[in-house]
Amino acid sequence: MPTSKFYGKTDSTNKLFVYEGHMMLYMDTDSMSCKSCSIVCLAIKAGTAGVLGAYAVYSSFYSVAPGCRAIVFSRLDGIKEKVYPEGTHMVIPWLERPIIYDIRSRPQLVESTSGSHDLQMINIGLRVLFRPKVEELPRIYRHLGTDYDEKVLPSIIHETLKAVISQYNASQLLTQRENVSREIRKILTERASNLFMEVDDVSITSLNFGKEFTDSIEAKQIAQQDAERSKFVVEKAEQEKQAAIIRAQGEAKSARLIGQSVSDNQAFIALRHIEASKETAETLATTKNKVYISTDNLLIDLKSLNIKPTPSISF
Repeated sequence: MPTSKFYGKTDSTNKLFVYEGHMMLYMDTDSMSCKSCSIVCLAIKAGTAGVLGAYAVYSSFYSVAPGCRAIVFSRLDGIKEKVYPEGTHMVIPWLERPIIYDIRSRPQLVESTSGSHDLQMINIGLRVLFRPKVEELPRIYRHLGTDYDEKVLPSIIHETLKAVISQYNASQLLTQRENVSREIRKILTERASNLFMEVDDVSITSLNFGKEFTDSIEAKQIAQQDAERSKFVVEKAEQEKQAAIIRAQGEAKSARLIGQSVSDNQAFIALRHIEASKETAETLATTKNKVYISTDNLLIDLKSLNIKPTPSISF
């Protein structure tokens, strides 16, 4: 509040006091505004400091998921040699940052066209199961980076396939597929080990040949089938020949035995007559037509054999 008052007088002294009173009032109001600004500034600074502190605490921790490992890059020392396991770890914000690698086995599919030993073009597909060496992660990042598999694996797989396929003929790739896969895995494991990786499995997923070779294989298969068919026909004819010989020999032996039996015993002819008559009678009995035939024709002249009939029994 002002300390002087104006009583309606026009003297310069009172007016001066009035002016001084007003000036003193204005000076007190400015002091209150400055205090409010100071409080707001302090609040902003405290909030900023809290946010920065929370961010610093949050940035000081990082987590390594299961199946992963981490290395740390420092702005002062570069890549540290220590490999950090799964769990939560601390770093210095801004000065250090973690680099996380997946160390689980992953597949890499590659298709390559290579020439065989007999100059046949082979399109082969290969599936490689690989993972990085955990103790070599700092060197992997230093020399290859995080996308090391894309930089290294395609080139060494193509080179290995061309080196192995060129040692086999196209037909051997089909018959010795397991040996080919084993040799590819051996060479690929050695090459990958020099580049800080381990190969867990190698398998051939596809093996395609050129059209000319495929046509020649089909023609060969058809020729082999024709040969097998001809061989079967020859063997069948041979078997039929042997069967005919055996049958003829059996019939000749049978005729010889029949002739010997007839010469030794006349009753054999009578037995044959009786069997023929019995067969004729059975045939006529089953027919629907009525047939009349004499007993002389039915028995095929059985009376000429001088067989005495058995006496009939009367009741």
